[in-house]
Amino acid sequence: MSLRYALTAAVVLAAAPALADQNLFVVDQVAPPASLDPHVQWDPDSTFVYRNMFDNIVARDASGKIVPQVAQSWSYQSDTQLVLKIREGITFQDGSKLTPEDVVFSVRRVTDPAFKSPQLSQYDSIISAEVTGPDEVRLTTKRAYPVLLSQLTKLSVVPKAIVEKLGNDGFNAAPVGSGPYRLTSFTRGVRAELEAMPNYWRGKPPFPRVEFRPVPDESTRIADVRTGRADITRITLTDDADQLKSDSTVKVLWAPVERVAIVALNSIYGPTKDVRVREAIAHAIDRNLIVEALLKGYAKTVDEPLTPADFGWSSDIPAYAYDPARSKAQLKEAGIAPGTKITFPTGPTFDQRVVQAIHQMLGDVGLDAQISMVDTSTYLKLRQGRPDEAGDVSFFRWSCGCEDADGVLFPLFHSSSQWAKYNNPKVDAELEAARNTLDEKARLAHYGNVLHMLHDDVASVPLYQDVMMFVARKQVTFQPTADESFFLMTIGWKQ
Repeated sequence: MSLRYALTAAVVLAAAPALADQNLFVVDQVAPPASLDPHVQWDPDSTFVYRNMFDNIVARDASGKIVPQVAQSWSYQSDTQLVLKIREGITFQDGSKLTPEDVVFSVRRVTDPAFKSPQLSQYDSIISAEVTGPDEVRLTTKRAYPVLLSQLTKLSVVPKAIVEKLGNDGFNAAPVGSGPYRLTSFTRGVRAELEAMPNYWRGKPPFPRVEFRPVPDESTRIADVRTGRADITRITLTDDADQLKSDSTVKVLWAPVERVAIVALNSIYGPTKDVRVREAIAHAIDRNLIVEALLKGYAKTVDEPLTPADFGWSSDIPAYAYDPARSKAQLKEAGIAPGTKITFPTGPTFDQRVVQAIHQMLGDVGLDAQISMVDTSTYLKLRQGRPDEAGDVSFFRWSCGCEDADGVLFPLFHSSSQWAKYNNPKVDAELEAARNTLDEKARLAHYGNVLHMLHDDVASVPLYQDVMMFVARKQVTFQPTADESFFLMTIGWKQ
């Protein structure tokens, strides 16, 4: 069947909406959180929950500016030393005081290779964290690291004493932070219940209680919002967004984000180890059709694994032209027979229409992509795992939350990263040089070199700059931002 068919999603028509209870704010999620420990995973469904339970060292405001949070101020002593002044008067949800020792512990924990945090590549330039005064912490990096503050916007502070008492697994099961909400109940795969902290240092949280519920089916999530069972949910289908714009009971909220969608390619293992096969895949995919037919123009195609929201974005990277005849010729040259099977893992958080479109396009040139659907946690572990278990191809969406090329290109393509299924010493050297100078012009030059090498190697197939879309009750006030934050403190309720 041709891919050029009508691709519309029916929105479930529900009964008249019930009255929502603003004392209980209900969020329907696409998938259950993979982790409640902020130093483990950072997929959206995890961060939506735990980011409201923890404070970060610094944060971003609605405009994207880096602003104080646990660190009330900061200053550079040198190109490699950043001094943080830690705010007094913050308490964890068990009543204990947040101290500079907790900040140091949190930095050391996420940068400890033995802890194996998927976030490690974002912070591994930090070589030491130490308390240097009653309210002062000093971070030292290997070399000048221009993205340090941007990365610290994502680094949550955990209580040293509780983590050491419970252990890593125990803390993930019963996390304690200093954020506006504390976890009161968690039934994996069913719901996470949060309760507002009455004396939260940044002010009164907007809702006394909040419930996060995984609801994989989008039509069910939309029906939940329309009937008042839920107050807000993330949606992935642009057809749904278009249809809901005329619905008087709800509102559609969306924004372009720094998350880039790519076809991830395994350059280390399997048939995609051959650059001719990777190039054949690149020319088999009609990105414009995906964006126009499936995403209805909300998303915009990109020719590199960055978005215009990222520092380091380049406007001179050529596109891989859609050319299935060329794809077939390259596969033949590489000795790949028609019908050759390739592995294609995926997870429920991804738009399966896009997954199926890629599957069909690969099939059109003779590759039999074997889709395997696994839960989000398993998918992330596969992508972070050994090359032989990560899949030959996969549809992948990535955001660093830092709005900088370092947070995208380093974890996805530097050979030291557990995410990377790619190894190029020249790319490694350029990425290291770019993250070790404060000279913005030099950094841009390094990233330009990296992007051209990645293009020539067909290290991935860039698809589009993603958008984040929500459907919410009319009473909900919320504006999505480029960093995809979902902070309950920025959400309101207007009768």
